Amino acid sequence: MSLEKSYNPQEFEKELYDNWEKMGYFTAKVDKDKTPFTIMMPPPNITGQLHLGHALDNTIQDSIIRHKRMQGYSALWLPGTDHASIATEVKIVEKLASEGISKEDLGREGFLEKAWDWKKQYGDTIIKQLKTLGSSCDWSRIAFTMDDKCSKAVKKVFVELYNNGKIYQGNRIINWCPDCKTALSDAEVEYEEQDSFFWNIKYAVKGSDEFIVVATTRPETMLGDTAVAVNPLDERYAHLVGKTLILPLINKEIPVIADDYVEIEFGTGCVKITPAHDPNDFEVGLRHNLAVVRVMEDDGTMNALAGKYAGLDRFEARKIMVEDLKDLGFLEKIVPHSHNVGTCYRCKTIIEPIVSKQWFVKMEELASPAIKAVREGDINFVPKRFENIYFSWMENIRDWCISRQLWWGHRIPAYTCEKCGEMIVSVDRPTMCKCSCENFVQDEDVLDTWFSSALWPFSTLGYPDNTADLEYFYPTNVLATGYDIIFFWVARMIFSGFNSMGEAPFKDVLIHGLIRDSEGRKMSKSLGNGIDPLEVISEYGADTLRFSLIFGVATGSDSRFKTEKLDNARNFMNKIWNATKFALMNFDGKELGEIDYSNLTLADKWILTRKNQVTQEINANMDKYELGVVTQKLYDFVWSELCDWYIELIKPVLYGDDEKAIKNTLAVLEYVLKDTLKLLHPFVPFVTEKLYQELPKVEETIMTAKYPTFNKNEVFETEKGQMEQIMELVKGIRTVRKSMDVPPSKRVDLEIVALSNDCKKTLEASMNYIIKLGFGKNINISMNGEFENTQAVVTTLGTVHMKISDLVDIEKEKARLELELDKIQKELDFNIAKLANEGFMSKAPEKLKKSILENKEKFEMLKKNAQESLENLTK
Repeated sequence: MSLEKSYNPQEFEKELYDNWEKMGYFTAKVDKDKTPFTIMMPPPNITGQLHLGHALDNTIQDSIIRHKRMQGYSALWLPGTDHASIATEVKIVEKLASEGISKEDLGREGFLEKAWDWKKQYGDTIIKQLKTLGSSCDWSRIAFTMDDKCSKAVKKVFVELYNNGKIYQGNRIINWCPDCKTALSDAEVEYEEQDSFFWNIKYAVKGSDEFIVVATTRPETMLGDTAVAVNPLDERYAHLVGKTLILPLINKEIPVIADDYVEIEFGTGCVKITPAHDPNDFEVGLRHNLAVVRVMEDDGTMNALAGKYAGLDRFEARKIMVEDLKDLGFLEKIVPHSHNVGTCYRCKTIIEPIVSKQWFVKMEELASPAIKAVREGDINFVPKRFENIYFSWMENIRDWCISRQLWWGHRIPAYTCEKCGEMIVSVDRPTMCKCSCENFVQDEDVLDTWFSSALWPFSTLGYPDNTADLEYFYPTNVLATGYDIIFFWVARMIFSGFNSMGEAPFKDVLIHGLIRDSEGRKMSKSLGNGIDPLEVISEYGADTLRFSLIFGVATGSDSRFKTEKLDNARNFMNKIWNATKFALMNFDGKELGEIDYSNLTLADKWILTRKNQVTQEINANMDKYELGVVTQKLYDFVWSELCDWYIELIKPVLYGDDEKAIKNTLAVLEYVLKDTLKLLHPFVPFVTEKLYQELPKVEETIMTAKYPTFNKNEVFETEKGQMEQIMELVKGIRTVRKSMDVPPSKRVDLEIVALSNDCKKTLEASMNYIIKLGFGKNINISMNGEFENTQAVVTTLGTVHMKISDLVDIEKEKARLELELDKIQKELDFNIAKLANEGFMSKAPEKLKKSILENKEKFEMLKKNAQESLENLTK
């Protein structure tokens, strides 16, 4: 036996992974004789390193793909990374700034060289980290959202959408980040509740003493007001519709208009209309042909149209304007108000709704088949409740702003002729305009990162070319991801799949929860509670981390990361390791043959049945992606049934003289252990491969071994039931011994009164098990009998009697019980007195009253048990 004394993952994990990769076990082949199974890795951003969210996501995917690979599928798990336009550019700009350089100093081409250097450094880093985790990706097919293959797909899709009228350029309200200085889609805006105010401002009616009051949370935008709207049914203001108001601070004349958008009961019933700075106002402005007056620059400062406030930051301008309104008598009141404020999902800066010329995708037509596919079950969310997030976003979707004012990303393939101004949208740079000019200027903007990642399921397989990979591996089978990017990414992949490929990109969407810290908080840099998975792996090993992340976790639910989980998982690895060591020690030097099914013991039939049942349950649960359930079942089977019971049950056989029985028991042990390692392999690949290779007569790798399946010929229900009855009896004996502090070394005689002749036969056939595991010395089995001064264990096979004098020192035990009774009585008296105290009970909260009553009942039960035990000793 060459297996090391103790489990030490650092000694073998890297070596095993390098060999797996070298041997090409991860590489999927286009094989018409096999059914394909495809998973696309959600590409991690090249801005960061592996975090626990990545570790969970990739552990889930790896477990699924390893399971399918062992089931005989041509299993492709295609990996890759995302260029992450905004996040990456921000990081690079910050790095350059620390060196005293701006991106403008470098120019676009120079900056892009730095960006590709960044990609090489950090993109390669996260790939190495994924390998450390044990990810069995097909690295020969690794993709990057800006590689040639993906870029070709991006251009093709953009041009087709444009030519089909689904992409357009226009001046519309968009979400603008003044810090990142780029447009954001609705999905890139995060909302957080902030305390603010409603500023109620008076707008004078021209030529009269009358005025109306509007309330706003953004007084700095009032300089761009082009109307005030009231509801056409609001009688209070009917006489003012069509009249003119004087806009405070700049004395500009604006009309009063009537529009159903205004809610009569909300606020004052008057709404300032600022088309350039509010999406709803923009729509109102279109209906009433209002001017669009933008009073803010891209960096969040007020522009020249803001008059005396020009050049001020938007929030500084707000303060000064409020004071000016107060001084001039236009500020009626200030009302505290808490509301949701949109922030940039990257830098957390408060976003500014602002009118801007951008590129948009018309979403209504694209969203329709994507909604239908989920409604009709062509795409399944697991768990199903996450469909609600999907529908909520898709059914209220607005046109998607896809242009970003950045340099890093897919540059928009739109070219403007320098001579006539004609714009040409083309996959390739045009060579000549219809006016015969050969000089073109390409659009400066790049595409939203999610535009390219929306094409990920098919762009990575070669689209738009009709490749063998695309034909064989598309559509994919399951997408595994967190619920936080359902609308960022999942929805966009679905409608892009229908648009470009004519079918859904995947059948199932497996949603997992977030990993929170031990206190239930979300992990973040600001809280300093993040965990580096690589540090965990260096200390505990990859298998331990993987198992701790998915063990017992309900699908789609958040989980808490605790050191105790790691310790428990490592102990489980040790359990598997030691069980295999035990087997190898007994296999050593022996010729292991096939199982003789006619010569099985009761324990053999029980473990074969249980292994078979667990196998069936695991395969069924894996089909439903219930990995938490699977790992719990495996843990219980390995720890309790295989190790704590079966290995102990077979020791009398293994240490006996019956060579035939020894040989057959070892054959069963070898078979069950091999299948157990196979069942475990998708979740803990390293330790199972290491142990599997130590066993006799195995394949070159467990990775391609056949995953166990249900075998109806290995189900012995009757014997399983009998064995479980024996186990119940043994547990009862152990419970009594533990309650009386009897050491395992002290063996006692057992008198068993069987319930029936069949029970008697079962007990007689199992005497070795009872003696070994029940710490028995001699056993007498009868059909009747009465015994005094014994501790009795009632079971479904019969009643076990143990002489108390054999178990304990009676006088010593009586003294212990009397002392215990005294303590119990004091606690009982205390709770009875509390309940009898009417003054106390009349004032005590219901929760406390209930607790006191429950304590009284508990100590009454303890008193009764202790008295019965004492009476048994004195009989």
